[in-house]
Amino acid sequence: MAERKPIESWLTDMDGVLMHEGIPVPGADAFIKRLRESGKPFLVLTNNSIYTPRDLHARLSRIGLDVPVANIWTSALATAQFLDDQRPGGTAYVIGEAGLTTALHDIGYVLTDVEPDYVVLGETRTYSFEALTKAIRLINNGARFIATNPDETGPSAEGALPATGSVAALITKATGAEPYFVGKPNPLMMRAGLNAIGAHSETSAMIGDRMDTDVLAGLEAGMETFLVLTGVTRPEEVDRHPFRPSTVVNSIADLVERV
Repeated sequence: MAERKPIESWLTDMDGVLMHEGIPVPGADAFIKRLRESGKPFLVLTNNSIYTPRDLHARLSRIGLDVPVANIWTSALATAQFLDDQRPGGTAYVIGEAGLTTALHDIGYVLTDVEPDYVVLGETRTYSFEALTKAIRLINNGARFIATNPDETGPSAEGALPATGSVAALITKATGAEPYFVGKPNPLMMRAGLNAIGAHSETSAMIGDRMDTDVLAGLEAGMETFLVLTGVTRPEEVDRHPFRPSTVVNSIADLVERV
């Protein structure tokens, strides 16, 4: 195998890597500080489409992680960019929160339930039966089905919550239409993020806590991959997958000296 080039830019997942249930992972502050001092391009990524980058900047700041708004990349932003490329100035019926609706407004999309070009499904803590029924009928009438990310569950202090992937499965069962998922592990999200910071995959690394999204997305985008064991994937689960990360480390603290 050819030796990889030195890492010149970094992409890292947020939940499970930098923070866990609202608490910073030890070493996350040192990692972000080192990144900012190095001047290397970097992005903090999340498949969660609920929050805008400004919201996430504020949430991270409150726990001591100073990540500029411009260095935050969400599945909502990636979805908006994808739709802007595919059908500029289009229309969409959206199930989601401010992170998604703001991103679509910012590209000039009109949000409507009257013959929309797309039904766009994102994350929300208040999925309503009425909204899902409307989405199903619009898809049956010809709207194209897009989902921000395929995550089936999300974390909470009380346990797992149904997430976008689970709700998308419900809509698919009712319509027969499979959504196009924009977020991880789709390498489209990674490549769009790399383009946003002027980085190249062959000199970039992806840090994540999930084999099925973070590591797979980094691998398929051609990046070096690091799996941290502070989130979803447990050590005994790594070898169950048909692909491997470049490196497995205990936590983000082990990567500070790599920057």
